[in-house]
Amino acid sequence: MPIQVILDSNFLMLPIQFKIDIFEELQKKINRKVEIVIPLPVLVELKQASKSGSRKRAKLAKEALKIAEKADVLDVSSKLNESVDDLIVRLALDCNYAVATNDSALRKRLRKNNVPVIYLRQKSFLEVDGIIF
Repeated sequence: MPIQVILDSNFLMLPIQFKIDIFEELQKKINRKVEIVIPLPVLVELKQASKSGSRKRAKLAKEALKIAEKADVLDVSSKLNESVDDLIVRLALDCNYAVATNDSALRKRLRKNNVPVIYLRQKSFLEVDGIIF
């Protein structure tokens, strides 16, 4: 059975920033079939970033949207006053997903809730915190 992993927006920008293939690296690190899922609000967040903010961030967001096309999109929406990070935590807990993120605040929240977290370490390899079932 494949492991399902949610990618957040900053994780989708890593391939451009650090020239790594996150799909291949996830497969290697987890050592089993990985199903990548991206909640729709993450794509909305990337689309907004691609149209505003600094040029560098806008360019990263545009490239991240192209990378996101390789993943399955979860057609979910945020609840009233729920941030994208809140949604990711809720989905991870409700659906038993692992989460790939480099956002330190989100990683801390996920760890506190015993959700497996995958993140980039030393700009070159992925690390897993927690147990992936």
